[in-house]
Amino acid sequence: TDPPKPTVTLQPSRTQIYSGETVTVRCEIQGGERAQWTYEWRRGQKNIHETSSEYRISRLTESHGGGYSCRATRSSSWTEWSDSTTLRVTVPSKPTVTLQPPWPQIYSGETVTVRCEIQGGEGAQWTYEWRPAKLNTPPTYSEYRITVTESDSGGYSCRGKRSFSRTEWSDALTVVSKPKAELRADRTAVPVGGSVTLTCSVSPSSSSSSSSSSGWKYYWYRDGKSYEALTNGQISVSEGGLYSCRGGRGEPVYYTEDSESVRIDTTVSNRPVVTLYPNWSEIYRGETITVRCEIHGGDTEWDYEWEINSIKKPPNQNEYKIKSASSSNSGNYRCKGRMKSSQYKTTEWSDSVTLTVSDNKPRPVLTVSPSWLSPGASVTLNCEVEHPSAGWSFYWYKAVPDLSEKSSSYELLPDGSGTAQDSYIIHGQTHTAGYVCRAGRGDPEYHTDHSQPKFVWSAGQFVSLCPFNELMLGHHFYSPGFRPLKSHLHDNPLSLFILKLPKRKTEVNIFLSLCDQTKLNFLVFFSYFSVFI
Repeated sequence: TDPPKPTVTLQPSRTQIYSGETVTVRCEIQGGERAQWTYEWRRGQKNIHETSSEYRISRLTESHGGGYSCRATRSSSWTEWSDSTTLRVTVPSKPTVTLQPPWPQIYSGETVTVRCEIQGGEGAQWTYEWRPAKLNTPPTYSEYRITVTESDSGGYSCRGKRSFSRTEWSDALTVVSKPKAELRADRTAVPVGGSVTLTCSVSPSSSSSSSSSSGWKYYWYRDGKSYEALTNGQISVSEGGLYSCRGGRGEPVYYTEDSESVRIDTTVSNRPVVTLYPNWSEIYRGETITVRCEIHGGDTEWDYEWEINSIKKPPNQNEYKIKSASSSNSGNYRCKGRMKSSQYKTTEWSDSVTLTVSDNKPRPVLTVSPSWLSPGASVTLNCEVEHPSAGWSFYWYKAVPDLSEKSSSYELLPDGSGTAQDSYIIHGQTHTAGYVCRAGRGDPEYHTDHSQPKFVWSAGQFVSLCPFNELMLGHHFYSPGFRPLKSHLHDNPLSLFILKLPKRKTEVNIFLSLCDQTKLNFLVFFSYFSVFI
């Protein structure tokens, strides 16, 4: 009869063996155990140089995997080939350190269970190694309950071992120092009839983890007292107060550091209004201005808060007084009130009021009418300033030459101090004269510059008005009935005024006037001499 068909078996009898382990491959012939057989082996289609009924493979590698088959011979008689038996050599997966509960992060001071998991190796008998080494008591457990310390900042890692097989070291589960809760508010004031949403979170944490997967419960505090404990890190509040929060998890409960406090105010219906005193459209450098916060409704006493160009500023009074304004004081002013009796109740912010301060000192423009007159006629002076409705008073002066100082001074006209009207009438004018004006307003009073002088010319006194160089060229100026000429003062700073007729026709008395246009002063230098013609 034909010899029986052999069978290939593995010892241990698992089809999945881990790399590094030892396996025995055996060729068995049912009923032929006592016969003297010679064996032939192959893996796949490749022959193996082995003639015994079994052979031992130590420290398996992936290259040992495959389908093993055998046949036997004696006295030139061969069995048929056995069916193929597959040997699978598995490289152990890199283990993973996990937490129990399965949180994504551990913090210094927590008490947790760390677990070493080898994917696909659940059925194998593993022993475990841990880092740091202080966990190696005993060294074979897959999990430990530990209290994390700052010294473990390098984290925890593990590897599995069975027979001569070892896995890689796992990635380290790192330890983070004690976290601090973070509190955010969608607004800092509860609107009338509304609420504010507060959100508490713990960082650092996995970006993909929620508060529930991280195991945090949130503890809320108002004015330092316990307010509420929630698994949800978000609450809505309608009461004013100083709010803070912290996170807690585990057993015993591990607490984070407290968050920074957030002040929440409750908005009342009173509405503040910012006003300017005086309420002028433009303020000039050096003027005094008061910005006032007015809150209407009820007899409530208030503390005040100010914002200038969105920056909070002192004081906490209802008035913001600027004693000597400059362009740096320009900006948008707004205010709100806080009840003295309840510091968490405030008004809304007022609408902004814009204050504009100009660094350019204003100068009025003086006009005279008429500028040429007959002796005894009336003269009207008009003083014009920018923004004429802004509370100006007017001051009227006669320009008086000062021969010793080579300048001119200003002599206040009768009843010419602080008139409400921007015009002034001089009756019975008989002589040529120069006039100036200026304006003032406020308390203390702020004054503009003086206007440029304007002259009223008396036709009975003047014979001629001409440039200096024409006289030096010997031009003849006097003739009976000669009418005054238009002035060239704006074209030539050095001009002549022939101020009176001589007693003799051969002599002309001349006063020279130097016009300093930069300082805008007339009649600042006088010299007398005679010219014979």
